[in-house]
This record gives sequence, C-alpha cells and structure tokens, in this order.
Amino acid sequence: VQLQASGGGLVQAGGSLRLSCAASGRTFSSYAMGWFRQAPGKEREFVAGITFSGGTAYYADSVKGRFAISRDNAKNTVHLQMNSLKPEDTAVYYCAASSFAWPNAHTEYAYWGQGTLVTVSS
Repeated sequence: VQLQASGGGLVQAGGSLRLSCAASGRTFSSYAMGWFRQAPGKEREFVAGITFSGGTAYYADSVKGRFAISRDNAKNTVHLQMNSLKPEDTAVYYCAASSFAWPNAHTEYAYWGQGTLVTVSS
C-alpha cells in the first residue's frame, strides 16, 4: 500500500489542523492505520491509531482529548483532526499502515507515508 500524507502547515497555538492520508494499492480496509510524529532531535513517537474497521481509536496520552483519528474505507483515507495545538506538537507527522490489530509501535507498521510538517507557533 502506498500512502500520501497532506494537510500540514503553520498554525498558532490553540489553533486546529486536519491531516489527511490517502492510500492506494492493496485493500485499505485490511490495515490498521496510525499517525506518528517526529520532532527535531527526537525519536519518532506514536500519536494515534485506528483499527481496520474504524471501530476503535486510541491515542498517546499527550494528545488525548485534543486529537481525533478517523478513517473512510470507501475513500481509502485516514484523517487526524488536531485541535488546541501546542508548540510541543510541532513535528513532521507520518501516516502508516499495519497488519497488526492494535499497533502502536513503529516496528509494527510496514508502510509509511512521506510525512507532512506541522509547525505550531507560540
């Protein structure tokens, strides 16, 4: 599966952004999907995940209550709605696909998009 992330940009603290990830190739609904982020000088970290059917979403504690992941299997897309953004959310955000049921480690994701930069100014 090929993944293409988009929607990043510059936003002020407290603002919102919606990231999108378009998938092509093998059956999108066969994969759990996730979003990761990597800030300069830091390791890539899990942000949010959603199961094959979209029935269950789960989040890193740092974004719980502010971010929401969703998917549309008919359109082969997954979204990350980011609200109440903070400067510490600044990072390159990656979407990824996994054959595992509840993946949250980056090693459990086999397919990655190219990343989209989110910058939150204070």
